[in-house]
Amino acid sequence: MRFSNAFLDEIRDRVPISDVIGKRVTWDRKKTNQSRGDFWACCPFHGEKSPSFHCEDRKGRYHCFGCGVSGDHFRFLTDLDGMNFPEAVQQIADLAGVAMPQPDAEAEKRDRQRASLQDVMEMATQFFQDQLQTANGAKARAYLRDRGLTGRTIETFRLGYAPESRNALKEYLANKGVVKEQIEACGLVVHGPDIPVSYDRFRDRIMFPILSSREKVIAFGGRAMSPDAPAKYLNSNETELFHKGNVLYNFARARKAMSGADGAGTIIAVEGYMDVIALHQAGIENAVAPLGTALTENQLELLWKLTQQPVLCFDGDGAGLRAANRAVDLALPHLKPGRSVRFALLPDGKDPDDLVRTDGRGPFDKVMAAARSLSEMVWSREVQSGTFDTPEKRAELEATLKQVVSVIADENVRRHYGQDIRDRLNGFFQGSNRQDFQRNFERGNGRGGARGQGGRGNGPAQRESGGISDRLARSSLVTGGQALPVLRESVLALTIVNHPQLLFEEYDEISAIEYDNRDLQRFWSSVLNAAAAKGPRLSRDGLVEQLEADGFGALLKTLDQQIRFARLWTATVDAAPEDAREGYLQALSLHKRTKALLWQRHELEMELGHATEEGDLDSVDQILRTLQEVQFEVTRLENQEAIIDGFGVLSGRVKGPAGK
Repeated sequence: MRFSNAFLDEIRDRVPISDVIGKRVTWDRKKTNQSRGDFWACCPFHGEKSPSFHCEDRKGRYHCFGCGVSGDHFRFLTDLDGMNFPEAVQQIADLAGVAMPQPDAEAEKRDRQRASLQDVMEMATQFFQDQLQTANGAKARAYLRDRGLTGRTIETFRLGYAPESRNALKEYLANKGVVKEQIEACGLVVHGPDIPVSYDRFRDRIMFPILSSREKVIAFGGRAMSPDAPAKYLNSNETELFHKGNVLYNFARARKAMSGADGAGTIIAVEGYMDVIALHQAGIENAVAPLGTALTENQLELLWKLTQQPVLCFDGDGAGLRAANRAVDLALPHLKPGRSVRFALLPDGKDPDDLVRTDGRGPFDKVMAAARSLSEMVWSREVQSGTFDTPEKRAELEATLKQVVSVIADENVRRHYGQDIRDRLNGFFQGSNRQDFQRNFERGNGRGGARGQGGRGNGPAQRESGGISDRLARSSLVTGGQALPVLRESVLALTIVNHPQLLFEEYDEISAIEYDNRDLQRFWSSVLNAAAAKGPRLSRDGLVEQLEADGFGALLKTLDQQIRFARLWTATVDAAPEDAREGYLQALSLHKRTKALLWQRHELEMELGHATEEGDLDSVDQILRTLQEVQFEVTRLENQEAIIDGFGVLSGRVKGPAGK
């Protein structure tokens, strides 16, 4: 029996692959992270003593780094248990609670027709690609060259050109033996009872093939060459192959980028085809785009299939902000524990293509690092355009925010959003007087100057405050009068020394951490040199020996004292590996977010200084509002650092401070 792709996808999505494989293996407790759907075991296909068999629920795939086997739910059952394919499908369908489809001659006929239509779309793609290289395509080639695209990028995305003709594609396909009904069913021509002779849908346009999740061409987007064209971008109409609201441009390639050796951490949704292509050329291969319309619920579900927290990237102009706010309302009802979205807002008047074309990926990476949470977007949207100088207006704000989050279906998430709103409102109303805020700012910062640093420097690194734990770390009880790194940086560095295997689990991200403390910068360079020399064979004892040989013995002892005094046992050698990993990930998340916020605060302070000098009161007012929001988030993160304290002690999986 032949099964439709839709049925196979449905039962795969309903059953975590770990449920299938977990019946035949024992998961390794140290390497497995069940909350993230990340599982490790000794491979069932070959004998081994250390776990190199990996499966991920998010991707629905398994792979053994020892023997090289890989596959999905069905492949596991057919290869390991010797089932035939229908038997494997039956077993997964039973686990999913889905009835097996009955033989359907009409459905099989539609599948055959769909396959033949995909063949026609492939012919059309090749035709457009060939036309781009002809004399007729010179103008299109020049446009793509002016947009900075290389020949390799054009070939990767199979860009083409539809000539300025009413029947060039139609005649080409007819000469290949494609019948009129197939050409019409693919949406390649405009036809109908009121149109005597059908004609090519795409004319004088740069062509962007749109692929299915299985990397088959199912539609096209066309960018007009003529400024007089009624539509700058034109998509294929809805067909048997293509339903616009269910498809994301570059989805298959972005999914592959996430699962590759350099797997990206998330999926980025941008606004257009050219944004996706420009980012790919700059080395950011995990970007997708809706097809010229606002993001739909189905497209958001596609993003969530790949990652728990996709990033939605919008242009920084008014239209981009309106689109971001629509996405806020779209996402809120569907939030679940561990499932949300973040928002990256570009500088006003810039799109991703602009940012990466001249300076590479660096400026875009900064935008991504400053991405806002969904709760921040809700708060910002409701407070940015109002004044709340009376009890009535404050009550109105509170009622509005409660109404906004009431649409969240998940009770636990809704409750936590309610708490977040109460915290924000308390902080906002207790210190929300903008004149007081500006006075405090001018007294503490001047115009972009440093605060609490004796006037040394004005960058975010120099002004960083590590919160409760950081203040404790700088006390004379701990430092003995010496300046230490902020505690968060000490946690990041010492955890890796005591548990070097963590470095190799996420090497690219961890090795790229930037430390503000100069001693730690040199210390970290020595750590990475040792890791490069030894690779995954690097042990704690070997790493400590190398660091001491490089002159960091005293710093190691100081860091250990600092960590133990603050009772951050997850960073010590006594911590269980799973506790060390969890504590490290918390510290890393706080570190990245705090640095991004501090940089944003620094930029806002500079803008405020300029606006004050120029007497631009409207800009001063707006900047102060945004600065308040950023400062509130910085303070919230500083307080959140206390969560790390005592994590390992509470878990019961580490020894006491003296190793007893």
